[in-house]
Amino acid sequence: MKQVIQDLRNGDTNVVEVPTPSAGPGRLQICTSTSLVSAGTERMLVAFGRGNVMAKVRQQPDKVRQVLDKVRTDGLLPTLEAVQGKLGQPMALGYCNVGRVTAVGAGVDGFAVGDRVMSNGAHAEVVVVPQNLCARVPDDVDDEAASFTVLGAIALQGVRLAEPALGETVVVTGLGLVGLIAVQILRANGCRVLGIDMDSGRLALAKQFGAEVVDLSAGQDPIAAAAAFSRGRGVDAVLLTASTKSSEPVSQAATMCRKRGRIVLVGVTGLELSREDFFQKELSFRVSYSYGPGRGDPSYEQGGVDYPVGFVRWTEQRNFEAILDLMAAGDLDPGPLVSHRFDVGAAEEAFDLLVSDTPSLGITIRYRGAADDGALPRSLAKTKIKLGPRPVHEDGPALGVVGAGNYGGRTLIAAFKDGGAEMHTLASAGGLSAAHYGRKFRFQNAASDADAALTDAAVDAVAICTRHDSHARFVTTALAAGKDVFVEKPLCLTLDELQDIRATLLKADASGVAPRLMVGFNRRFAPQVVKMKAMLDGVAEPKNLVMTVNAGAIPYDSWTQDPAVGGGRLLGEA
Repeated sequence: MKQVIQDLRNGDTNVVEVPTPSAGPGRLQICTSTSLVSAGTERMLVAFGRGNVMAKVRQQPDKVRQVLDKVRTDGLLPTLEAVQGKLGQPMALGYCNVGRVTAVGAGVDGFAVGDRVMSNGAHAEVVVVPQNLCARVPDDVDDEAASFTVLGAIALQGVRLAEPALGETVVVTGLGLVGLIAVQILRANGCRVLGIDMDSGRLALAKQFGAEVVDLSAGQDPIAAAAAFSRGRGVDAVLLTASTKSSEPVSQAATMCRKRGRIVLVGVTGLELSREDFFQKELSFRVSYSYGPGRGDPSYEQGGVDYPVGFVRWTEQRNFEAILDLMAAGDLDPGPLVSHRFDVGAAEEAFDLLVSDTPSLGITIRYRGAADDGALPRSLAKTKIKLGPRPVHEDGPALGVVGAGNYGGRTLIAAFKDGGAEMHTLASAGGLSAAHYGRKFRFQNAASDADAALTDAAVDAVAICTRHDSHARFVTTALAAGKDVFVEKPLCLTLDELQDIRATLLKADASGVAPRLMVGFNRRFAPQVVKMKAMLDGVAEPKNLVMTVNAGAIPYDSWTQDPAVGGGRLLGEA
């Protein structure tokens, strides 16, 4: 299948062929019909990629601090290699997707094959998305309109934080896609709206949606306009949906507001605030985070654990549904926001347009889509793709690798290649990283299904470098297939898993296959450890060792710290 990616090193946007991902537990497989380019976020990503090294450094001060911390713990050369490796990884673009459900993973409720849904899936012919990041599309909302749902939810969450009431006056500063959607939501909420921008076309759309406007390019004074608009009282609320480094929009918002007015930042602005402005009026200032409650919570987004509606009325998913309901009722019309349409094969042109001087607004990408009954086109059903009959070492053992994350893609695969293995099949759940590293290290195949590497008769040995909770399952599958197995630490997370692995290994031994199993604790091969072992070999007496390992801190919300997924630091590393 085709997927749109970006190279962070140079900003190039490419359409690449990758294996089609399968629906795992709690997830939907969706065959895409339409996706929307997020003019703000994706323009920023492409511009970042096309900037030089110093521009990247200036735009990412938080990342620079992380790099410096890593230098202190890991050293300069390993850090440089990690940074280069990170920049070399392809980034999947897009998060505004519409299509039909073609498969439903275990444990999914409320969705069925054939449903037309929106999701925050990428620009790809097939996406796999957790159920809480999807919503069914009403019959009278077309696919192109539904592709605006995610951006609509971003606008809606900002409006919710502003807490508008019927008849209130609200200013929207910045009339891009999110700003123009916010105008329509506020009008549907019974508010009088004043839109501020420099683009005459966007101002015309805001007027079409029922707002009064201020044209900054014509020298109009937004503060005077807001005073007149509010009948001299000051506006009740301001939504900042602009993208600028300047703090001027925040300062203007404070001046425009009445006492105890509300300001909500939805976009990106400078934040040099005047205490006096906020203090004298007792203003409220809030920053809106994406689609709403649940955003960034792995248990909600990835685990499918919903928040009780009695305590959290508007989650991400329920905001999606509210936007679609507004579209179905005719209160929100994204149609006029579409400025350009491209087929997926021409997606590079869409992103060139996005960062060019040519005016654009809503850019949509079209795909072939699935049948109405959710049947996946045969050409999109390939979970394994051929990269080329180019074994690196024809005389070496054929290697299958499961997992193409940071360690696997940057370190382990290169070690096996240098060690003389024939690179046969590389598998990763999403397929994109398998295709990327598969081409880089000249694998014959890339796959999204682990069995393609674990059970293929042509594969002699398997390396497993996935997340810890999957190790036992993949080890037993590979051993049962008679493969030699190298698995990154830990071997497994529970005693029951350990017994299953032992039983599988004994059964294979009894059948005469006798596969080998090795766990990759790489520190045993560190030069200092090798030297210590050699020095201690001459001491026959019992030894008492105290070891201090400088491994750096791990964030509490990392998957490695999750007892069910990573096992925590002791099980995961020690």
